[in-house]
Amino acid sequence: MKLLEGKKALIFGVANKNSIAWGIAQALHAHGCELGFSYGFQQLERRVRPLAAELGVEFVEECNIEDDDKITAVFQKAADHFGKIDILIHAIAHAKREDLTGTFVDTSRDGFQLAMDVSVYSLVALTRAAVPLMADGGSILSLTYYGAEKAVPHYNVMGVAKAALEASTRYLAADLGPQNIRVNAISAGPIKTLSAAGIAGFRKILKYTEERAPLRRNVTQEEVGKTAIWLCSDLSSGVTGEVVYVDAGYNILGMPEPPEKWL
Repeated sequence: MKLLEGKKALIFGVANKNSIAWGIAQALHAHGCELGFSYGFQQLERRVRPLAAELGVEFVEECNIEDDDKITAVFQKAADHFGKIDILIHAIAHAKREDLTGTFVDTSRDGFQLAMDVSVYSLVALTRAAVPLMADGGSILSLTYYGAEKAVPHYNVMGVAKAALEASTRYLAADLGPQNIRVNAISAGPIKTLSAAGIAGFRKILKYTEERAPLRRNVTQEEVGKTAIWLCSDLSSGVTGEVVYVDAGYNILGMPEPPEKWL
């Protein structure tokens, strides 16, 4: 049974085949959802269009999410193409590379503002633009990480941005609940993506998580995609304002050390 037959989704943040957003796109497509893609800047087009073609996606538009006029223009095109949308996927995050290598205390003012604008306010801006196209209700989904709750080496300003993203999820869910629009976030474990490559020591984070998570492994794009299907379908019709963990259980640990080392 296809859980999203007849639904239409607009996905922001597909960058290449390693993107978590791509895993979500594949999962939604497999369950009958019609998709539209939006990418952040022109250089990404050559990577995104072949992926769109692979899933038969016809709506592919560039959008600078730091510009409200550009956001308005993309959603007008989406209205013309789809008529309405049921699902909005926000898979956007960015910070200056130098702010993800040193210590948080050395974060620059403009670097802080950039991370918050691109990684957090964009969710608010895209949601505001999407609401008029969700007259029958809908599901809005963003991506976060455990570094929003606990200090993770070199995650720095992005951890603060993700904390703000999670808070924004709750406030948006409270605002839009009366319109039957649900807003949730997936907190995925570390996955090799283009964005993750900018975090100093990311390979060590992957290895550390793999050794200590209860499932003794890292998670995959496909597993995040499966959870996205649940959160975007009627199976989760009573769920909103939540952060759902897909991290092999890592977030439950208070003392993450492999038990076998204690024996």
